[in-house]
Amino acid sequence: MGLKPENSSETLTQAMKRVGGGVDDVLADVLPKSDSEDGFEPESQLFDAMRYAVLGGGKRLRPFLVAASAELFDVPEAVFLRVGAAVELVHDYSLIHDDLPCMDDDPIRRGKPSCHVQFGESTAVLAGDALMPLAFELLADPLTHPDPVVRGELIAGLAMAAGAKGMVGGQMIDLATEGQTLDIGEITHLERLKTGALIGFCCDAGAILGRAQDKEHRALAGFSHDLGLAYQIADDLLDVVGNVETVGKAVGKDAARGKATFISILGVEKARAQALLLADQAANHLDCFGGRGRHLRELARYVVERSL
Repeated sequence: MGLKPENSSETLTQAMKRVGGGVDDVLADVLPKSDSEDGFEPESQLFDAMRYAVLGGGKRLRPFLVAASAELFDVPEAVFLRVGAAVELVHDYSLIHDDLPCMDDDPIRRGKPSCHVQFGESTAVLAGDALMPLAFELLADPLTHPDPVVRGELIAGLAMAAGAKGMVGGQMIDLATEGQTLDIGEITHLERLKTGALIGFCCDAGAILGRAQDKEHRALAGFSHDLGLAYQIADDLLDVVGNVETVGKAVGKDAARGKATFISILGVEKARAQALLLADQAANHLDCFGGRGRHLRELARYVVERSL
C-alpha cells in the first residue's frame, strides 16, 4: 500500500484508495479490541466504540496529505502510513466530540449513526478521549521513525495543531459565536484553527519526515494554508447545497444554528469562486516540486469540486 511514483499512470482516486487502505490496516492493528469471547470484558464497549468511529468510513484525506507530502521526499511507506494513522485518530476523536449534543448535536456521521447515538454519550466521550492519546502513543513508537528528534517534532506539531491554539480553539470560537455576525477576517481565523491547523500539520509532517529545506517547508505551508480554507468553503457549500446521502451527515445545520460561515458572508456563487481561486493558489505553491507534486495539485481541485 502507498503512493506510486508520481510519473506513473496512477490517478488521484487510485492513490487515495491505496493510501487509505494502508492507513486502515495500521488503524485496525493499533486500535484495541476485546479479548473476551463472551463480550463481558469491562472495556469491550469502549473498544467497540473506538473501532466503530474510526474504521469503515471516511475519505482519509488527512492521512493522504501526510503520504503525498512525505512522498515528495521519498519517505518510506511504512513510516508515512503510521503518521497518517495518528492524524486520523486525532481527526476521528474530534468528530466524535463535535457530534455530541453539547456541541454540534449531529446524529449522523459518515452515513451511519454518530458514535454517541450508537453507544451513548458517556461511552462516546471516553472513546474520543482514548483516541487522542493513542495517536501520540503511535507517534512516540520507534517503529514509526527511528530518530527520536523526528518523533519529538511530530508529537509537538500534532499537539499544537490539535490544542487550544489549533483545532480545539477553533471549535471554542465556533460555539461561542453562534448567532453572532462575524466578518470575513474573523471567519477565516476561526476556520484556520478549527480545520486548517490539522491540515497544516499533515503537510508539515511530510516535510519533517523528509528533512525538507526551508524553501520546501514554506511551499508546503503555503499550500496547506490555502487548501485548508478551500476545503472549509467547500464544506460550508455542502451544508447548503448537499444532501445527507452524498455528504454522509446532516445538512442545513449551520444556518439553523445561526453559525457564521463563508456562505453567510459571500453567498453561494462568490464562495464557489473563492474556493476555486484558493485551490489554484494552493497548487501554485508547489512549483518548486515540479511533477512530483501532481497528486497534491490534483487534490486541491478535488476538495473544491466535491461541492460544485
